[in-house]
Amino acid sequence: MPDIGGKLQPEPLRARDLSGGRLRAAGGGPTISAMTSDDRSMIRENVKRVLAELPDGVTLVAAAKGRSVGEIREAVEAGVRIVGHNYVQEAEAAVTAIGEAVEWHMIGHLQRNKAHDAVRLFDLIESVDSLRLARRLDRVCRELNRTMPVLIEVNSGREPQKSGVLPEAAAEVVEAIGRLDGLSVRGLMTMGPLVDDPEALRPCFRETRGLFDRLATAGIPGVRMEILSMGMSDSYRAAIEEGATMVRIGTALFGPRPAA
Repeated sequence: MPDIGGKLQPEPLRARDLSGGRLRAAGGGPTISAMTSDDRSMIRENVKRVLAELPDGVTLVAAAKGRSVGEIREAVEAGVRIVGHNYVQEAEAAVTAIGEAVEWHMIGHLQRNKAHDAVRLFDLIESVDSLRLARRLDRVCRELNRTMPVLIEVNSGREPQKSGVLPEAAAEVVEAIGRLDGLSVRGLMTMGPLVDDPEALRPCFRETRGLFDRLATAGIPGVRMEILSMGMSDSYRAAIEEGATMVRIGTALFGPRPAA
């Protein structure tokens, strides 16, 4: 499995047998017959353009919410090394079909009753939004004898309808999660409010970066502040300028999602 952010040459796509951990030749999942040659070319060109644009030290996560296995394959063939999913069920189909050629990140809200599936599927969970969820993941990880790298989701916009740890509570929560043997805190993730102008997100990104820097120098046991995941298709440039080391991009790679 490639290191997070590693710039490796493409590996042959191999699928993961999730029941027993063995690999098989990729071929399952939805067909790509509905994709045109223009669709495939568009995805490949977009991936190459974005990868060329990202500065050293910034890693791309292809946000694959609502995308077919065929679309994800095209992105992987073009150079994507990390795929992010919002839903466990969607991720399972893609992981089974594509397997260990890439790393798989959970980037959406994770319900506690999906913790076992998430630990089984993902290489990193970016959206640990509470100590209660962290304790559930820790329990599953210890049962499965593995350590899960996680990012702590920060509610940088302080939006009451959204999940995430408030910035002023983050240090206490990070310290508590750092004591859980089944988890390894690797950094922070934030989304920010839904706005028309991505420039309006800079204060949220800046506050999260400041929190990241303070935690990085706090010497908290079990915590390594290495990844700051901020920015999506419309805001990743501003996020990078504010210190993001990882960006989650979907539409700018795959094009607009089809209407439901």
